[in-house]
Amino acid sequence: MMSTSRAVTSPACAAAWRRRRQQHDRWSASDAPGRAGTATFVAKVGRGRRVRGAAPCSVRAAGSDTIGCLEAEPWGAVAPARPPALALPGLQVAAPAPGDALAVPSEQRVHEVVLKQAALAAAAPRAARIGPEPMAGGLKAAFDRCGEVCKEYAKTFYLATQLMTPERRRAIWAIYVWCRRTDELVDGPNASHISALALDRWESRLEDIFAGRPYDMLDAALSDTVANFPVDIQPFRDMIEGMRMDLRKSRYRTFDELYLYCYYVAGTVGLMSVPVMGISPESRAATETVCKGALALGLANQLTNILRDVGEDARRGRIYLPQDELEMAGLSEADIFNGRVTDGWKGFMRDQITRARSFFRQAEEGATELNQESRWPVWASLLLYRQILDEIEANDYDNFTKRAYVPKTKKLMALPKAYLRSLMPPSSLTQSQRHYSSLT
Repeated sequence: MMSTSRAVTSPACAAAWRRRRQQHDRWSASDAPGRAGTATFVAKVGRGRRVRGAAPCSVRAAGSDTIGCLEAEPWGAVAPARPPALALPGLQVAAPAPGDALAVPSEQRVHEVVLKQAALAAAAPRAARIGPEPMAGGLKAAFDRCGEVCKEYAKTFYLATQLMTPERRRAIWAIYVWCRRTDELVDGPNASHISALALDRWESRLEDIFAGRPYDMLDAALSDTVANFPVDIQPFRDMIEGMRMDLRKSRYRTFDELYLYCYYVAGTVGLMSVPVMGISPESRAATETVCKGALALGLANQLTNILRDVGEDARRGRIYLPQDELEMAGLSEADIFNGRVTDGWKGFMRDQITRARSFFRQAEEGATELNQESRWPVWASLLLYRQILDEIEANDYDNFTKRAYVPKTKKLMALPKAYLRSLMPPSSLTQSQRHYSSLT
């Protein structure tokens, strides 16, 4: 654990953390993507799964602000608030009223959030915004703690972040930790005690983070991040909304409904991350294009999670598949709960996989435009997740009794491929060069 006194956890959580550290070498599942998927441009948060070997944490007392095993004492220092010049009030997207949830197509609503984040990021220089300025000891310890959590739960991604500049690397860790803590509210050790009110309180705490009033050291790391990078609060709010959706919803009538859920729990991470990862100074692409690519990777990863975990979700009484498309394929809920791999199911799965792959192709367009040192973790996520779809096909579409996973050898082979892809120049630059060559 951290040597600073601010890194103190509750005894039960500290003991669980030590046990997980001792079993570290035996955790093949700790780096695997999880249900929700905040496994996107940034990382894998592991929703709906338990880390093998982890002991449950003690249930937090009523009114407590601690989150699962990632607890820290209240933070004394105040991180700087976002400079007023970065505010874009004219682009504020109002949350829809409950009765109007589907009044506007989900893709259009999400596009408005993309435009807002793109405008905020475009207002900042594309070069790194932060210099190597020394940090106070407490803040350094906060970022170090975030790095420890990332390394513990997402080893492959943590490795890939080592190519990033220290400022960007620390900021990405801070975002990862906040996403993981948010995810634990619904799927962590204390999930059965979480209510809508608890999520409201977590959102209020998010507002404090963006206002420069962090509650604990992990909040302080994110507060410093959003103060120094053009990160908009809306994707963070939307992720919390995704947690609310999971508390009240276990069926999705159309893909439009499912699209919104996938954005909430996964696409949001891409929008959080682009301003930190940065866009290459050589890129000719619009900031909006890069943000759309980040969103697409989140959607693709989450759809892949859903297709991989059909059987697991069914055993929990959940179906994350468009019901109208199931009906068109002649399938019912009974077919899913009974795990029937019929010709109709295989045809349905082929269509779902085709859709997921289309989002992966769109994600590639954004990944090539990022700063070179930030591309490796993105390409690694993209290539590794896309292989899960191949494994579903290899299992003859039996995702009821067979869990599609990428063998460790294939994972290791994907990393150098991802690194080589990260070295390629922005696609917009090469397209521009080809266009120029055609004119001369």
